[in-house]
Amino acid sequence: MSNRAVLEVIALDAEDAVAAQAGGADRLELVTDMAADGLTPSRATFAEIRAAVDIPLRVMIRLADGFAAGDLDVLVGRAHELRAAGAEEFVLGFLDTEGRADLVAVERLVAELDGCPWTFHRAIDRAADRDALRKQLADLPGLDTYLTAGSPKGVDDGIPTLVAEAARKDDPGYEPRILVGGGLRLDHLPELLAAGIDAVHIGGAARPHGWSGPVDAAAVREWRTVLDA
Repeated sequence: MSNRAVLEVIALDAEDAVAAQAGGADRLELVTDMAADGLTPSRATFAEIRAAVDIPLRVMIRLADGFAAGDLDVLVGRAHELRAAGAEEFVLGFLDTEGRADLVAVERLVAELDGCPWTFHRAIDRAADRDALRKQLADLPGLDTYLTAGSPKGVDDGIPTLVAEAARKDDPGYEPRILVGGGLRLDHLPELLAAGIDAVHIGGAARPHGWSGPVDAAAVREWRTVLDA
């Protein structure tokens, strides 16, 4: 990727992927079932999207709504299938019943990923202690991004936290890139960019007709234009 701000767009299928790339997306997050907030897509869907675009793809590893890992053997099996199909980047994130990172689940999956880069997703926004979670995960191979709104309520409430965490980028546990998503709007961007945050994630904002409609290249291009201004 270039030094410009990263624009990641959620894609459900190849049509979404082509439109997102045409609009200027740098990377896609691949999921299925947005009614459950995004689950692991099929191997066939990954293959179709990989054949349709040439930008990086981060594939969700998640079996059900919420932040519990569920059946770890199934999770690892899905990751193995996707790796075999050529997936090289992933998204995951699990909490235990006390709101800490579920290290048993995360470490087992990371071992299966064998050094692939991955994002810890918005589970961080539901963590009992964000700082403690970052320190729990600090030494795991491949972790290069946190997808976060700064708050479980969304970016409106989370901006102070995001700005504070961006200022700590050289502290242990804070080196991974902050990828902002979750109720993100275009009017949030000036403050985030001024704080040194250089990556954003959009889903519904790329779909003028909601999740029942496809990604719109023009909507993605509007975000690209503002980020590049």
